[in-house]
Amino acid sequence: MNKLASLYPAHIAELQVRVKNVLARENLQGLVIHSGQEMKIFLDDMGYPFKVNPHFKHWLPLVDVPNSWLIVNGEDKPTLVYYQPVDFWHKVIQLTDSYWTEFFDIKLLAKASDVDQLLPYDKKGYAYIGAHVEVAQALGFANINSEPLLNYLHFHRAYKTEYEQECLRRSNASAVAGHQAAKQAFFDGASEYDIQQAYLKATQHTESETPYGNIVALNKNTSILHYTALDREAPEVHRSFLIDAGANYHGYASDITRTYAFKRDKFAELIARMDKLMLQAVDGLKPGKSYVDLHIETYSEIAKVLSEFQFINVSPADAVEAGIVSTFFPHGLGHHLGLQTHDVGGFMADERGTHVETPKEHCFLRTSRVIESNQVFTVEPGLYFIDSLLAELKQSSHSSMVNWANVDEMRPFGGIRIEDNIIVHQSHNENMTRDLALT
Repeated sequence: MNKLASLYPAHIAELQVRVKNVLARENLQGLVIHSGQEMKIFLDDMGYPFKVNPHFKHWLPLVDVPNSWLIVNGEDKPTLVYYQPVDFWHKVIQLTDSYWTEFFDIKLLAKASDVDQLLPYDKKGYAYIGAHVEVAQALGFANINSEPLLNYLHFHRAYKTEYEQECLRRSNASAVAGHQAAKQAFFDGASEYDIQQAYLKATQHTESETPYGNIVALNKNTSILHYTALDREAPEVHRSFLIDAGANYHGYASDITRTYAFKRDKFAELIARMDKLMLQAVDGLKPGKSYVDLHIETYSEIAKVLSEFQFINVSPADAVEAGIVSTFFPHGLGHHLGLQTHDVGGFMADERGTHVETPKEHCFLRTSRVIESNQVFTVEPGLYFIDSLLAELKQSSHSSMVNWANVDEMRPFGGIRIEDNIIVHQSHNENMTRDLALT
């Protein structure tokens, strides 16, 4: 914790500068950032798991306290209105001293509906940031989640402070522990459900605490990009295993994927080849380069893999020109990572929010921004044998470009995705995932 304590003051100072600049530009006095509130399930007295506003947790490591507020103006010590009710139904999270508390003027709120007494009286010069528009309107805010304001904050959020980078390293460390436990469970013959439990135990997360729903897929299920069903029974034969799972540390997400073959077979060889391709793509992350260009380069490299393993009967260049590589690699190369798994600001050319379009041929890309130092990315190329996409290709005019016998041999294995989390520095890339010896 000492390292976080030493890095935190500079983090707060940077956020203050950003707020001061955007307030001057938008002619505002301050921001009021709402942590959020519990959302009830329809026709029920139970609530959905609470997910904090990312703008709130950007300032301080509170991810599980609803009905709290931040008041910031870029100059004065920020005010934290901390919700600490008297409640015998639920566990009340008492606020205790930590490395971050001295940076806030803290006011305790016992009753959520009394918050207006602790917010600025005249809200004309204040902007509300949060999910609950009806609450903001009832409190008298007129400026609610204004697009120019959010564009500025989202653009700059792509640049991670040293404090944020350290949180991301620790998030990776937690996720790697989970991945190692999941890998062992797979080779022990476990079911998807049991592998998930092994992962959660190793990370000390509940399902609602992971940054996204874990993808834990065996055999053919690995071809379903967002598979979350979790079969309770182990399959008769273990062929392949794909796990896409992350962790949270102080609100910062990791997002790691690995694919394994149960035996040393052709699918294992294909995984090894895709691993080399992934690391080559990581080396291509360079300041000043467009992430779109890196994706397109990797797309061409996947065409070479298809040719090497004789899944296609044409040259890699011809496969790229025909667009058939998209059948096997139907998603983008990666995305920004931080307070959210798919972090914001990925399509912005500037702080005004000018949108950078992706090519029509690569419409599933999650970022089109120029790569810069202190940005954090996932790199996650994939190669899949997806029945529905293969059926479309087989019925198309490009069907003869495919060696269908070799493709059909791979269908029971599903697919491959390998994903690392990378901090881009000016002189080098820091592969947080590989630095933790996850293979």
